[in-house]
Amino acid sequence: MIKVLYFARLREELKTESEELALDASTADIIALKLKLSARGDIWSDIFAGDETVMAALNQEVAKPDDKLKDGDEVAFFPPVTGG
Repeated sequence: MIKVLYFARLREELKTESEELALDASTADIIALKLKLSARGDIWSDIFAGDETVMAALNQEVAKPDDKLKDGDEVAFFPPVTGG
């Protein structure tokens, strides 16, 4: 199992702050997880497969799309942030 967290407007739009998902061949890395989430359709597809940029963190460190997932990982999704 992996724990998936949603932050900021993603939490509001998806109406969930977290969930646990079984780790299988369809969730081998961050990009595969995004594709799996987008397959849910509707707002999930808009957020994870649309033109929006969604950042990811793996175990509280900024993740790259090809970062591999393993049992017990925590993945967080959040919109891009700007500083100033």
